[in-house]
Amino acid sequence: MNLLPYDSETLVSSLSKEEVLGHLTRVTREVNFLDQRTQAKSEIIFNGLVGRNGFRISKVIDRGDTFLPLILGKVESTARGSIIFIKYGLFPGALFFLAFWSFVLTAFTAFYCFLIPNYTYASICFTLALVNYMVAMYFFNRQVKSSRAVFHKLINFQMKD
Repeated sequence: MNLLPYDSETLVSSLSKEEVLGHLTRVTREVNFLDQRTQAKSEIIFNGLVGRNGFRISKVIDRGDTFLPLILGKVESTARGSIIFIKYGLFPGALFFLAFWSFVLTAFTAFYCFLIPNYTYASICFTLALVNYMVAMYFFNRQVKSSRAVFHKLINFQMKD
């Protein structure tokens, strides 16, 4: 389990760079959540953008999930296929709120330790900060595992075609 909301991996594929990006383009859609016509269909696996050298995607979900990872990828050509560099991270908004509440609870811990010595409140704030962070990391790592499985299944399925 990672202690930071970040993970990465490198995949080697026998598919060319163009084939990998083409396969991703077929199962990825740029979604405007205000327009019902752009909502995901059954063949769409990822939301996001696929460019000429890489991609910025996330797994399609039915309901909101704060800890869904943003998958940033870069594909490079090799003589026998391609190398896919993948980074998993929290969306900026989720990262902001995780950092904000961690900072606020740690500040209250310091406040109750040093300015108004009340060690009961300080320990409560510190415990809440730890629980908040550990729960966030648990759910983030769980979603990374799920997104990684979907991505690997997609790559392995396409390699059999």
